[in-house]
Amino acid sequence: MSVLVSMAAFALASSITPGPVNIVALSSGAQFGWRASLRHVTGATLGFTLLLVLIGLGLNELLLFVPSLTRGIQLAGVAFLLYMAWKLAADDGSLNTRQPGKQPTMTLGAVMQWLNPKAWLACVAGMGAFVANGEARLVWQFAAVYFVICYGSIACWAFAGTFLRHYLDNPRGMRLFNRLMALLLALSAIYLLLP
Repeated sequence: MSVLVSMAAFALASSITPGPVNIVALSSGAQFGWRASLRHVTGATLGFTLLLVLIGLGLNELLLFVPSLTRGIQLAGVAFLLYMAWKLAADDGSLNTRQPGKQPTMTLGAVMQWLNPKAWLACVAGMGAFVANGEARLVWQFAAVYFVICYGSIACWAFAGTFLRHYLDNPRGMRLFNRLMALLLALSAIYLLLP
């Protein structure tokens, strides 16, 4: 098996599985539709890829040198996920896509990745497995493969949400769906605190 196929398999396994960014993409697709959700998908993919490259180029050494920084990132991520869960739970279920302040943004997608402990673990594990020596060519190669796979994976979750939109075409159904997504986000945040 070529190293590119191995990289792609790793990227797919860590990108397509449920996690906070994918849950928000699903919810975004259901509430705001495909086009609006692509902003979140793009931001999350760019944010993750930047994190991956920085870790590959040496950020992981800083994390090993200052372990409290890793714990701080984890706690900030958990707090952010709980905040996102609260925002989803408090949403009124309105399907008004004309309110630009409520729609997902590229910045939110990128920030979610930087505060997502799952993303940090995937970056450190992936770089450790495929680019242990820090060779820049391999870092960029892995980042390119991961970018494509990550974008497609998050986009699949947003598309699934768009499909669900047809079944959640009323505020009551959307409120229930958002509260379920909020619960999943909160549970994933709490899970990250477990030893």
